[in-house]
Amino acid sequence: MAAFKLSTKYKNVIVLEARDRIGGRIHTIENSRRDNIVELGAEFVHGDLPVTLNLLKEAAIAYGPAGGAMVHYKDSRFTKDEHFIQGWDVLIKKLDELKEDTTLYDFLQQYFHEDKYKALRDSVIRFVSGYDTADQRRASCFSLRKEWENEDDGAQHRVDTGYCTMIDYLADKVQSGGGKIHLNSIVKQIDWKAGDVKVITGNGILYSAEKLVIALPLGVLQADKKERAAVTFHPAIQEQSRAINDIGFGAIIKILLEFDAPFWEQYDDNLKGMAFLFSDEEIPTWWTQAPNHSPLLTGWLGGPPAADKKDMTNEELLQIALISLSHIFKLGVDELKAKLTAWNVVNWTTDPFTLGSYSYDTVPSHRAKAILNKPVENTLFFAGEYLYEGAAIGTVEAALSSGEAVARMILDQGI
Repeated sequence: MAAFKLSTKYKNVIVLEARDRIGGRIHTIENSRRDNIVELGAEFVHGDLPVTLNLLKEAAIAYGPAGGAMVHYKDSRFTKDEHFIQGWDVLIKKLDELKEDTTLYDFLQQYFHEDKYKALRDSVIRFVSGYDTADQRRASCFSLRKEWENEDDGAQHRVDTGYCTMIDYLADKVQSGGGKIHLNSIVKQIDWKAGDVKVITGNGILYSAEKLVIALPLGVLQADKKERAAVTFHPAIQEQSRAINDIGFGAIIKILLEFDAPFWEQYDDNLKGMAFLFSDEEIPTWWTQAPNHSPLLTGWLGGPPAADKKDMTNEELLQIALISLSHIFKLGVDELKAKLTAWNVVNWTTDPFTLGSYSYDTVPSHRAKAILNKPVENTLFFAGEYLYEGAAIGTVEAALSSGEAVARMILDQGI
């Protein structure tokens, strides 16, 4: 997005991409029958988000509604459209009264520590872990409050041809504007001084520029130096490095199972039109392609539970997923395997060019973002979903908004 905005103003732009494809945490593939698309990464437009939807309209890329019934499985029963968390209103009221930010863990311990609140505590922690991929011991209550009070559950969308068509549009515009995109270019070292940057890739190629936009995922910026995609700055940017580590970055494992038919639709009347299925199983969250009729079922494991399983093999994670579905639908694992036509486990937490899911705010995140949203000597600029300050944290909207803001900052300098 930053390169797109800069190239439209006739700036000479080079994009260095570590992967052998563009898109990063956006990755669209075809399903096994090649009659539909599957999103291995970002999938939803979570609300009527202006930057994302305006870009899709500009590119003439169609999008449609996503959603249907919320179903909960507990005590061998399926219930539809019940309030997700018992006692939620009480928790929101106490959050609204909070005058100083604190972690979710400390908040729950202070106000909801009694035994009668155990179910509420467990549900909130599970929700924050799953949806925000956040660790309760670091997650900011102020940020969660802003997110929850601005949710728009009635406006969920999917891109008809997949999110990658939007990325392809941006790339085409960059290249038609004279910009270059180099794949398989793992940046390892950044040597810089005011107005002069030299970037060295893993294969020894050197690139020079006046300004550098650093659009790496937060997990890569936080990575230990032994990691494949870790970057070294010369001279060091110590204040920014501390700020980078003051923002949370979660863990996620996404499991996509394509069956010969959407068997769940015939299993229980409550499952007709189901969009999301929540349970207490090891893989707790599942969703369908509703309102589209599809045999694809997507499992989601986020936060500390995903981090705990990050070193498992894909086959082991598939087995856990099938066991979870087996418990829910009272079908044997072998029966489910017989219905399975294709599967894909996407362990973003061990992906060397991501090393996690998406960001969440900690208590010091607001100050950290203020530091990182300022250019270093008007030469180094940071961009990414982790720098977004709105309610749609951790989304494609957040990433696009940050890229747009950085481009505007550079252009406003009149260079």
